[in-house]
Amino acid sequence: MLIPGVAPVTMRRRKVLGPPEVTYSAVMRAILVVNPQATSTTAGGRDVLAHALASQVKLDVVETDYRGHAMAVARSAARDGIDLVVAHGGDGTVNEVVNGLLADADGDPAEIGPVPALGVVPGGSANVFARALGISADSFEATHQLLNALENDRSRRVGLGLADGHWFTFNAGLGWDADVVGRVAKRRGKQTTATLYLRAAVRSYFRPPLGRPALTIRIPGEDPVEALTAFVSNTDPWSYLGERAVHLNPGCSFETGLGLFALNGLGLPTVFKHVRQALTTKSNQRGRRLVRHDDLPMIRIDAAEPVNFQVDGDLVGQRTRVEFFSVPNALTVIV
Repeated sequence: MLIPGVAPVTMRRRKVLGPPEVTYSAVMRAILVVNPQATSTTAGGRDVLAHALASQVKLDVVETDYRGHAMAVARSAARDGIDLVVAHGGDGTVNEVVNGLLADADGDPAEIGPVPALGVVPGGSANVFARALGISADSFEATHQLLNALENDRSRRVGLGLADGHWFTFNAGLGWDADVVGRVAKRRGKQTTATLYLRAAVRSYFRPPLGRPALTIRIPGEDPVEALTAFVSNTDPWSYLGERAVHLNPGCSFETGLGLFALNGLGLPTVFKHVRQALTTKSNQRGRRLVRHDDLPMIRIDAAEPVNFQVDGDLVGQRTRVEFFSVPNALTVIV
């Protein structure tokens, strides 16, 4: 089917940040990447989505069957000049697709070349990136939104975070939150629920798997500060606990720099105070144990000993130093 003026198809290699020039093609080629193990993906939903997309684009469908598969498919799609990659799965699937699309940049924002557009149809439990873009958590409604955006040539540029060579769409962190992610990851095969995350958070608080080594946070133009856990946001909300949004840096968005939320004390009164504020208000948090900034271009965090490190809710491993960068206009999303 011919779709005149459909979103970004071919983008010229660039050496500076900012939206690349776009040329258009009459027929859009697309790949639908489906994670059949995601919380809310079903064979029926996959078939409906694939049939609907195939009515508008030249479509291939790939079901992932191993960790890293979505990333490999997206990387090949970028190299083959595919116009659109649609991720149907949870935040982990979206993250893999994004890292695949940008794999040839080798972690250098100045080397982002021709990149397919991204489409998202949520199929996970949290779907933080999709919700931040206003995409419905219902896969059928999200499919309708995607088709409508394609028909009306509607897209937006979004900024991403980059940390230790890993692109992230909504959050990353060192310390307590990464410990929680690690505990949940060990329960693979068990549906991820708000209760599961709460239990993991409590256990990680009282029994941190790697202890609580001191973190030193360095921000351009500021004196170094100490902390015990650090959360880095690329948008707001930072995450969701069931249907309830968790707000750490309400001033953060896909059009701004990174948000930092760090605590230099983890006493129970401090933790209860900030957890309550994060779940009940969207206003800026304050506290004497809180280190908080919005719209940062870069953050460096050093750890006295190895600590857990996560991006987009996926445990990457242990690190003693991570540099986080804000990369404006990194990707086009059909939305």
